[in-house]
Amino acid sequence: MRAVVLEAHGEPLAVREVSEPSAPSDGVVVETEACGVCRSDWHAWQGHGEWVDDRVPAGQVLGHEPAGRVVEVGADVDSLDVGDRVVVPFNLADGTCPACRRGRTNYCEGATALGFGPEAPGAFAERFPVPNAEVNTVELPSGVSSVAAASLGCRFVTAFQGLDAVGDVSGGDVVVVVGCGGVGLSAVQVGAALGGSVVAVDVRDEPLDFAAEQGARWTVNASEVDDVPARVRELSGGADVSVDALGASETCRNAVGSLASGGTHVQVGLTGAADRGEIPLPMDAIVQRGLAVAGSRGMPPARYEDLFRLVERGGVDPEALVTETVELSAVPDRLAAMSEFDAVGIEVVTEFG
Repeated sequence: MRAVVLEAHGEPLAVREVSEPSAPSDGVVVETEACGVCRSDWHAWQGHGEWVDDRVPAGQVLGHEPAGRVVEVGADVDSLDVGDRVVVPFNLADGTCPACRRGRTNYCEGATALGFGPEAPGAFAERFPVPNAEVNTVELPSGVSSVAAASLGCRFVTAFQGLDAVGDVSGGDVVVVVGCGGVGLSAVQVGAALGGSVVAVDVRDEPLDFAAEQGARWTVNASEVDDVPARVRELSGGADVSVDALGASETCRNAVGSLASGGTHVQVGLTGAADRGEIPLPMDAIVQRGLAVAGSRGMPPARYEDLFRLVERGGVDPEALVTETVELSAVPDRLAAMSEFDAVGIEVVTEFG
Protein backbone atom coordinates (compact mmCIF):
# COMPACT_ATOMS: atom_id res chain seq x y z
CA MET A 1 0.00 0.00 0.00
CA ARG A 2 1.07 3.64 -0.47
CA ALA A 3 2.32 5.78 2.41
CA VAL A 4 4.32 8.93 3.16
CA VAL A 5 7.64 7.99 4.76
CA LEU A 6 10.21 10.17 6.52
CA GLU A 7 13.49 8.87 5.08
CA ALA A 8 15.81 11.63 6.36
CA HIS A 9 15.10 14.73 8.43
CA GLY A 10 14.71 17.82 6.29
CA GLU A 11 15.04 15.87 3.03
CA PRO A 12 12.10 15.35 0.62
CA LEU A 13 9.54 12.92 2.00
CA ALA A 14 8.95 9.73 0.04
CA VAL A 15 5.57 8.47 -1.17
CA ARG A 16 6.14 4.76 -1.67
CA GLU A 17 4.88 1.24 -1.14
CA VAL A 18 5.06 -0.15 2.41
CA SER A 19 3.88 -3.39 3.99
CA GLU A 20 0.22 -3.85 4.85
CA PRO A 21 -0.56 -3.51 8.57
CA SER A 22 -2.20 -6.24 10.60
CA ALA A 23 -4.38 -5.85 13.66
CA PRO A 24 -2.78 -6.62 17.03
CA SER A 25 -4.92 -8.79 19.28
CA ASP A 26 -6.11 -5.71 21.20
CA GLY A 27 -6.29 -3.47 18.14
CA VAL A 28 -7.78 -2.79 14.73
CA VAL A 29 -6.74 -1.76 11.25
CA VAL A 30 -8.41 1.37 9.89
CA GLU A 31 -8.76 2.26 6.22
CA THR A 32 -8.01 5.97 6.01
CA GLU A 33 -10.73 8.16 4.56
CA ALA A 34 -9.22 11.53 5.53
CA CYS A 35 -6.14 12.77 7.37
CA GLY A 36 -5.18 16.35 8.22
CA VAL A 37 -1.81 17.83 7.25
CA CYS A 38 -0.51 19.39 10.47
CA ARG A 39 2.44 21.50 11.54
CA SER A 40 3.35 18.74 14.00
CA ASP A 41 4.10 16.59 10.92
CA TRP A 42 6.36 19.41 9.76
CA HIS A 43 8.18 19.41 13.12
CA ALA A 44 8.66 15.63 12.78
CA TRP A 45 9.99 15.98 9.24
CA GLN A 46 12.44 18.69 10.34
CA GLY A 47 13.77 16.45 13.13
CA HIS A 48 12.64 18.68 15.99
CA GLY A 49 12.03 17.39 19.50
CA GLU A 50 15.40 15.91 20.36
CA TRP A 51 15.63 18.39 23.27
CA VAL A 52 12.79 16.49 25.00
CA ASP A 53 13.78 13.05 23.69
CA ASP A 54 10.88 13.20 21.23
CA ARG A 55 12.59 13.14 17.83
CA VAL A 56 10.74 11.10 15.22
CA PRO A 57 13.01 8.43 13.72
CA ALA A 58 13.82 7.98 10.06
CA GLY A 59 11.62 5.36 8.41
CA GLN A 60 8.46 6.62 10.12
CA VAL A 61 5.12 6.70 8.31
CA LEU A 62 3.72 10.12 9.24
CA GLY A 63 0.13 11.36 9.68
CA HIS A 64 -1.78 11.73 12.94
CA GLU A 65 -5.18 13.35 12.25
CA PRO A 66 -7.19 10.50 10.71
CA ALA A 67 -10.73 9.35 10.29
CA GLY A 68 -11.73 6.13 8.58
CA ARG A 69 -13.43 2.75 8.70
CA VAL A 70 -12.39 -0.35 10.60
CA VAL A 71 -11.37 -3.11 8.18
CA GLU A 72 -9.82 -5.65 10.57
CA VAL A 73 -10.50 -6.37 14.24
CA GLY A 74 -8.15 -8.10 16.69
CA ALA A 75 -9.24 -11.23 18.55
CA ASP A 76 -9.51 -9.49 21.93
CA VAL A 77 -11.57 -6.49 20.75
CA ASP A 78 -15.27 -6.66 21.62
CA SER A 79 -16.60 -3.14 21.13
CA LEU A 80 -15.65 -2.56 17.48
CA ASP A 81 -16.76 -4.20 14.25
CA VAL A 82 -15.61 -4.12 10.66
CA GLY A 83 -17.27 -1.14 8.98
CA ASP A 84 -17.38 1.13 12.05
CA ARG A 85 -16.49 4.75 11.33
CA VAL A 86 -13.90 6.02 13.81
CA VAL A 87 -11.61 8.88 14.64
CA VAL A 88 -8.28 8.08 16.30
CA PRO A 89 -6.73 10.53 18.80
CA PHE A 90 -3.03 11.05 18.06
CA ASN A 91 -2.02 10.44 21.68
CA LEU A 92 -2.40 6.67 21.89
CA ALA A 93 -2.78 5.42 25.48
CA ASP A 94 -2.36 2.11 27.28
CA GLY A 95 -5.38 2.77 29.52
CA THR A 96 -3.69 1.39 32.64
CA CYS A 97 -1.05 3.85 33.86
CA PRO A 98 -1.71 6.28 36.76
CA ALA A 99 -2.47 9.15 34.35
CA CYS A 100 -4.96 7.01 32.42
CA ARG A 101 -6.64 5.90 35.64
CA ARG A 102 -7.17 9.59 36.48
CA GLY A 103 -8.77 10.16 33.07
CA ARG A 104 -5.70 11.91 31.64
CA THR A 105 -5.16 9.50 28.77
CA ASN A 106 -3.67 12.32 26.70
CA TYR A 107 -0.76 12.24 29.16
CA CYS A 108 -0.39 8.45 29.31
CA GLU A 109 2.94 7.48 30.87
CA GLY A 110 3.33 4.54 28.50
CA ALA A 111 1.97 6.38 25.49
CA THR A 112 3.09 6.47 21.94
CA ALA A 113 1.84 8.93 19.37
CA LEU A 114 0.26 7.99 16.07
CA GLY A 115 2.66 8.74 13.25
CA PHE A 116 5.53 9.69 15.55
CA GLY A 117 7.10 6.36 16.56
CA PRO A 118 7.92 3.05 14.84
CA GLU A 119 5.41 1.16 17.01
CA ALA A 120 2.63 3.46 15.68
CA PRO A 121 2.79 3.86 11.89
CA GLY A 122 0.79 6.90 10.88
CA ALA A 123 -2.22 7.65 8.71
CA PHE A 124 -0.59 9.20 5.66
CA ALA A 125 -1.26 5.74 4.30
CA GLU A 126 -4.08 3.74 2.80
CA ARG A 127 -4.47 1.83 6.07
CA PHE A 128 -2.94 2.00 9.55
CA PRO A 129 -3.05 -0.08 12.77
CA VAL A 130 -4.42 1.14 16.10
CA PRO A 131 -3.23 -0.62 19.29
CA ASN A 132 -5.47 -0.91 22.34
CA ALA A 133 -8.36 0.06 20.13
CA GLU A 134 -11.06 0.09 22.81
CA VAL A 135 -9.20 3.01 24.43
CA ASN A 136 -7.81 4.67 21.30
CA THR A 137 -10.75 4.90 18.91
CA VAL A 138 -13.87 7.04 19.08
CA GLU A 139 -16.94 6.21 17.01
CA LEU A 140 -17.94 8.97 14.62
CA PRO A 141 -21.55 10.19 14.72
CA SER A 142 -23.34 9.93 11.40
CA GLY A 143 -23.62 13.71 11.21
CA VAL A 144 -19.85 14.29 11.29
CA SER A 145 -18.06 13.77 7.98
CA SER A 146 -14.62 12.17 7.69
CA VAL A 147 -13.18 15.49 6.47
CA ALA A 148 -14.64 17.29 9.49
CA ALA A 149 -13.28 14.60 11.80
CA ALA A 150 -9.82 14.88 10.25
CA SER A 151 -9.91 18.65 10.65
CA LEU A 152 -10.75 18.07 14.33
CA GLY A 153 -7.49 16.17 14.33
CA CYS A 154 -4.96 17.24 16.90
CA ARG A 155 -5.55 20.94 16.27
CA PHE A 156 -9.23 21.36 17.03
CA VAL A 157 -9.25 18.94 19.97
CA THR A 158 -6.14 20.65 21.37
CA ALA A 159 -7.85 24.04 21.07
CA PHE A 160 -11.05 22.75 22.67
CA GLN A 161 -9.29 21.07 25.58
CA GLY A 162 -6.96 24.02 26.07
CA LEU A 163 -9.67 26.66 26.17
CA ASP A 164 -12.52 24.70 27.75
CA ALA A 165 -10.82 22.42 30.29
CA VAL A 166 -7.55 24.27 30.95
CA GLY A 167 -8.39 27.93 30.30
CA ASP A 168 -12.00 27.58 31.54
CA VAL A 169 -13.23 30.12 28.99
CA SER A 170 -16.81 31.29 29.51
CA GLY A 171 -19.12 34.10 28.46
CA GLY A 172 -17.58 37.55 28.62
CA ASP A 173 -13.95 36.40 28.71
CA VAL A 174 -11.43 37.98 26.39
CA VAL A 175 -9.29 35.37 24.62
CA VAL A 176 -6.14 36.29 22.69
CA VAL A 177 -4.89 33.75 20.15
CA VAL A 178 -1.36 34.34 18.89
CA GLY A 179 -0.61 32.50 15.64
CA CYS A 180 -3.45 31.79 13.21
CA GLY A 181 -2.42 28.50 11.68
CA GLY A 182 -4.62 25.42 12.03
CA VAL A 183 -4.63 25.23 15.82
CA GLY A 184 -4.89 29.01 16.15
CA LEU A 185 -7.90 29.24 13.84
CA SER A 186 -9.44 26.32 15.73
CA ALA A 187 -8.90 28.26 18.96
CA VAL A 188 -10.60 31.30 17.42
CA GLN A 189 -13.69 29.21 16.61
CA VAL A 190 -13.72 27.46 19.97
CA GLY A 191 -13.11 30.63 21.97
CA ALA A 192 -16.04 32.36 20.26
CA ALA A 193 -18.25 29.29 20.69
CA LEU A 194 -17.54 29.25 24.43
CA GLY A 195 -18.72 32.85 24.69
CA GLY A 196 -15.38 34.62 24.54
CA SER A 197 -14.44 37.79 22.68
CA VAL A 198 -11.42 36.74 20.62
CA VAL A 199 -8.38 38.77 19.61
CA ALA A 200 -6.49 37.05 16.77
CA VAL A 201 -2.80 37.88 16.26
CA ASP A 202 -0.64 36.95 13.28
CA VAL A 203 1.91 38.53 10.95
CA ARG A 204 -0.12 38.04 7.76
CA ASP A 205 -3.38 39.61 6.68
CA GLU A 206 -4.79 36.50 4.96
CA PRO A 207 -5.03 34.31 8.09
CA LEU A 208 -6.25 37.31 10.08
CA ASP A 209 -9.06 37.88 7.60
CA PHE A 210 -9.90 34.17 7.89
CA ALA A 211 -9.84 34.45 11.68
CA ALA A 212 -12.35 37.30 11.50
CA GLU A 213 -14.63 35.06 9.43
CA GLN A 214 -14.30 32.36 12.11
CA GLY A 215 -15.42 34.61 14.95
CA ALA A 216 -12.53 36.86 15.97
CA ARG A 217 -13.86 40.19 17.25
CA TRP A 218 -10.51 41.96 16.79
CA THR A 219 -7.39 41.22 14.74
CA VAL A 220 -3.82 42.45 15.20
CA ASN A 221 -1.12 42.25 12.55
CA ALA A 222 2.03 41.85 14.66
CA SER A 223 4.22 42.98 11.78
CA GLU A 224 2.53 46.38 11.80
CA VAL A 225 2.59 47.30 15.50
CA ASP A 226 5.54 47.92 17.81
CA ASP A 227 3.94 46.46 20.95
CA VAL A 228 1.46 43.60 20.47
CA PRO A 229 0.40 43.31 24.16
CA ALA A 230 -0.23 47.05 24.33
CA ARG A 231 -2.40 46.86 21.22
CA VAL A 232 -4.35 43.91 22.63
CA ARG A 233 -4.97 45.80 25.87
CA GLU A 234 -6.00 48.91 23.91
CA LEU A 235 -8.59 46.90 21.97
CA SER A 236 -9.92 44.64 24.69
CA GLY A 237 -8.72 45.80 28.09
CA GLY A 238 -6.46 42.74 28.34
CA ALA A 239 -7.08 39.03 27.97
CA ASP A 240 -8.48 36.63 30.52
CA VAL A 241 -6.98 33.71 28.59
CA SER A 242 -4.13 33.70 26.08
CA VAL A 243 -2.97 30.98 23.70
CA ASP A 244 0.36 30.65 21.92
CA ALA A 245 -0.57 28.49 18.96
CA LEU A 246 2.83 28.64 17.24
CA GLY A 247 5.54 27.94 19.81
CA ALA A 248 8.21 30.65 19.63
CA SER A 249 9.71 33.11 22.09
CA GLU A 250 8.06 36.12 20.48
CA THR A 251 4.60 34.59 20.19
CA CYS A 252 4.64 33.14 23.69
CA ARG A 253 5.83 36.36 25.30
CA ASN A 254 3.28 38.40 23.34
CA ALA A 255 0.52 36.05 24.53
CA VAL A 256 1.57 36.20 28.19
CA GLY A 257 2.09 39.97 27.99
CA SER A 258 -1.47 40.42 26.68
CA LEU A 259 -3.05 39.00 29.84
CA ALA A 260 -4.98 41.10 32.31
CA SER A 261 -4.39 40.61 36.03
CA GLY A 262 -5.35 37.09 37.12
CA GLY A 263 -5.28 35.75 33.55
CA THR A 264 -4.24 32.31 32.34
CA HIS A 265 -1.83 31.52 29.51
CA VAL A 266 -2.31 28.18 27.71
CA GLN A 267 0.69 26.95 25.72
CA VAL A 268 -0.22 24.57 22.89
CA GLY A 269 2.43 25.36 20.26
CA LEU A 270 5.62 23.30 20.38
CA THR A 271 8.94 25.05 19.88
CA GLY A 272 11.29 24.65 16.94
CA ALA A 273 15.05 24.65 16.45
CA ALA A 274 15.41 28.33 17.37
CA ASP A 275 14.14 27.85 20.94
CA ARG A 276 14.73 24.13 21.52
CA GLY A 277 12.05 23.93 24.20
CA GLU A 278 13.23 26.93 26.24
CA ILE A 279 11.35 30.27 26.28
CA PRO A 280 12.19 32.99 28.85
CA LEU A 281 9.13 34.50 30.51
CA PRO A 282 8.69 37.66 32.68
CA MET A 283 8.42 35.78 35.94
CA ASP A 284 8.25 38.84 38.20
CA ALA A 285 5.28 40.16 36.22
CA ILE A 286 3.65 36.71 36.39
CA VAL A 287 3.97 36.81 40.18
CA GLN A 288 2.95 40.44 40.65
CA ARG A 289 -0.12 40.14 38.40
CA GLY A 290 -1.19 36.69 39.60
CA LEU A 291 -0.94 35.05 36.18
CA ALA A 292 -1.05 31.30 35.52
CA VAL A 293 0.87 29.46 32.79
CA ALA A 294 -0.29 26.00 31.74
CA GLY A 295 0.47 23.55 28.95
CA SER A 296 -2.15 21.55 27.08
CA ARG A 297 -1.70 18.60 24.74
CA GLY A 298 -4.47 16.78 22.88
CA MET A 299 -7.69 15.67 24.53
CA PRO A 300 -8.87 12.49 26.27
CA PRO A 301 -11.13 10.32 24.07
CA ALA A 302 -13.83 10.53 26.75
CA ARG A 303 -14.31 14.22 25.91
CA TYR A 304 -14.93 13.73 22.18
CA GLU A 305 -18.68 13.41 22.78
CA ASP A 306 -18.72 16.96 24.18
CA LEU A 307 -17.01 18.25 21.05
CA PHE A 308 -19.20 16.21 18.69
CA ARG A 309 -22.31 17.68 20.34
CA LEU A 310 -20.91 21.17 19.80
CA VAL A 311 -20.29 20.33 16.12
CA GLU A 312 -23.70 18.75 15.58
CA ARG A 313 -25.61 21.69 17.00
CA GLY A 314 -23.57 24.13 14.92
CA GLY A 315 -21.62 25.70 17.74
CA VAL A 316 -18.39 25.09 15.85
CA ASP A 317 -17.72 24.07 12.25
CA PRO A 318 -14.30 22.41 11.88
CA GLU A 319 -14.93 21.73 8.19
CA ALA A 320 -15.12 25.51 7.62
CA LEU A 321 -11.39 25.63 8.39
CA VAL A 322 -10.58 23.21 5.55
CA THR A 323 -9.20 25.31 2.72
CA GLU A 324 -8.01 22.48 0.49
CA THR A 325 -8.35 18.72 0.05
CA VAL A 326 -5.38 16.96 -1.54
CA GLU A 327 -4.17 13.53 -2.55
CA LEU A 328 -1.51 11.57 -0.69
CA SER A 329 1.21 12.41 -3.23
CA ALA A 330 0.82 16.13 -2.41
CA VAL A 331 1.79 15.75 1.26
CA PRO A 332 5.55 16.35 0.79
CA ASP A 333 4.91 19.63 -1.02
CA ARG A 334 2.24 20.77 1.44
CA LEU A 335 4.55 20.18 4.41
CA ALA A 336 7.37 21.98 2.59
CA ALA A 337 5.05 24.97 2.15
CA MET A 338 4.81 25.22 5.94
CA SER A 339 8.50 26.16 6.07
CA GLU A 340 7.52 29.46 4.46
CA PHE A 341 4.16 29.66 6.28
CA ASP A 342 2.66 29.41 2.80
CA ALA A 343 -0.67 27.90 3.81
CA VAL A 344 -3.91 29.16 5.33
CA GLY A 345 -6.41 27.06 7.25
CA ILE A 346 -6.36 23.27 7.34
CA GLU A 347 -5.47 20.98 4.45
CA VAL A 348 -6.82 17.42 4.46
CA VAL A 349 -5.76 14.36 2.46
CA THR A 350 -8.81 12.62 0.99
CA GLU A 351 -7.30 10.51 -1.85
CA PHE A 352 -5.00 7.67 -0.81
CA GLY A 353 -4.97 5.04 -3.56
